[in-house]
Amino acid sequence: MEYVKLYSELLAAEIGGLLTCNEIERLIEKPKFLHQGDMAFPCFQLAKTMRKPPAAIAKDLSSRLQHQINGSFNRFEAAGGYINAFLNKANVVKELLNEILQKKNRYGDLDLGESQAVTIDLSSPNIAKPFSMGHLRSTVIGNSLSLIYEKCGYRTVKINHLGDWGTQFGKLITAYKLWGTEEKVKAEPIQELLALYIKFHEAAESQPQLEQEGRDWFRRLENGNTEALELWKWFKDESLKEFKKIYDLMGMEFDSYAGEAFYNDKMEPTVEMLREKGLLEDSDGAQVVNLDEYELPPCLIKKSDGATLYATRDLAAARYRFEEYSFVKSLYVVGNEQSLHFKQIKSVLAKMDFPWADGIIHVPFGMMLKDGKKMSTRKGKVVLLENVLQDSIKLAEKNIEDKNPSLANKTDIAVMVGTGAVVFHDLKNFRMNDIEFSLEDMLKVEGETGPYVQYTNARAQSLLRKGAFEAGSGEVNLAADREWAVLTELQAFPDTIKRAIEKNDPSQIAKYVLNLSQAFNKYYGEVKILEDDAEKNARLQLVHSVSIVLEEGLRLLGIKAPKEM
Repeated sequence: MEYVKLYSELLAAEIGGLLTCNEIERLIEKPKFLHQGDMAFPCFQLAKTMRKPPAAIAKDLSSRLQHQINGSFNRFEAAGGYINAFLNKANVVKELLNEILQKKNRYGDLDLGESQAVTIDLSSPNIAKPFSMGHLRSTVIGNSLSLIYEKCGYRTVKINHLGDWGTQFGKLITAYKLWGTEEKVKAEPIQELLALYIKFHEAAESQPQLEQEGRDWFRRLENGNTEALELWKWFKDESLKEFKKIYDLMGMEFDSYAGEAFYNDKMEPTVEMLREKGLLEDSDGAQVVNLDEYELPPCLIKKSDGATLYATRDLAAARYRFEEYSFVKSLYVVGNEQSLHFKQIKSVLAKMDFPWADGIIHVPFGMMLKDGKKMSTRKGKVVLLENVLQDSIKLAEKNIEDKNPSLANKTDIAVMVGTGAVVFHDLKNFRMNDIEFSLEDMLKVEGETGPYVQYTNARAQSLLRKGAFEAGSGEVNLAADREWAVLTELQAFPDTIKRAIEKNDPSQIAKYVLNLSQAFNKYYGEVKILEDDAEKNARLQLVHSVSIVLEEGLRLLGIKAPKEM
């Protein structure tokens, strides 16, 4: 039952069309304290139109709403400029738990997308470079968004836009030919290629001619030189094998690995289209698209030497993706520092008269910092994601050995808990915030962490086992006073998903599962759930509902929920 929607409909009927149901729904708030009711409508926006103080409007409307009391509402009270609505607890608990127990993991599903396609550009590590903590954010935010969009009825296409082209490959080929060996690269591909890349930059400081050699090798690669192409393909294949180990560990898959090189033959037709539409202008020998009407600097399409740029490639990629997938939205989960770039891309596509340009959405995020600074592969200041994941898994294994050594499937559960800790540490933060990398904070198993939520679910599952609970057994009959804080959280799940998709913000889900876990653990500490009385079965139905929602919430973050820990 969507009680917020129901409340907005009751209010709309009383205010005579001054606000639509959707406008009212957006204004409804959750009171800070339970004694203030379950929903609050602020009357301040009505004051100017109705020419009355908000408190007077609240008093008048709350008295008029009393005749609308039904099975869902107990009463309405004016409090200052707010109308607080109090739900009928006994009826709500019955309706809510029956809905969750019937729908199971489909509880919270929203049919917003009608199976339309959404492409998501995410992860996108650079070939021949290690998968660093710097790439974690795009990977886990993008993966979670794909799951949230699917929950809301969209068909998602996850595109791993690999960094597999550019002058760095000329530098890497130069470094390999000077100092590399096939044996070392085969033995430890990423580590060896990274060492060669760092060595190139260190050597280039005293031997500037190396930079030119790097440019020369990249030009050979662009021109199809056999040796250059073979080395490039080898570096790419070896890197992908290493990346796949990490993706497998995190349980992630992609629909496309079409990287930068994939669009090499698709850029010139896009440049030609810009030329035909009269959008290209000469600027000191370079080709640009003027974006004055958008109050943006010109978008550089071709350098004076004829070289293409990221913008050229991204324009070609956007065209290809629309032709291939007919998306309604195309998300780019890329760092905040690229905001100007994506504003330019969207504006150029709009000038090209593509109606789907509105669907281009940059989903920016803050940086992963180390000692307050951005991590740099070039300078070797990098923390490898695989190392962090393995450290987290080892800590989870140690905790299991210390606290529950007889646990079955210890290795599998350690992987779920270890990877979950790393993913949750990122997603609990609003994506625009910078995150200071701290292995210690990430791996904590108490407080606002993934393992805390996983443990709460495992506790719920343990109660169900001890209580010999059978799904679908018995009526839901609860006074619901002691359970109300938990029920309030359960009821908020669909609205939380809606907020998460509207804001492209997985932290809404992460904060939600923390709040639900805290409410449930407080309830667990205060109530003898397994006490053999008339409400025992109903309490276990509540516990089962909590577990269903926690597992689904964690799934939407890309985290698994073990039944035991």
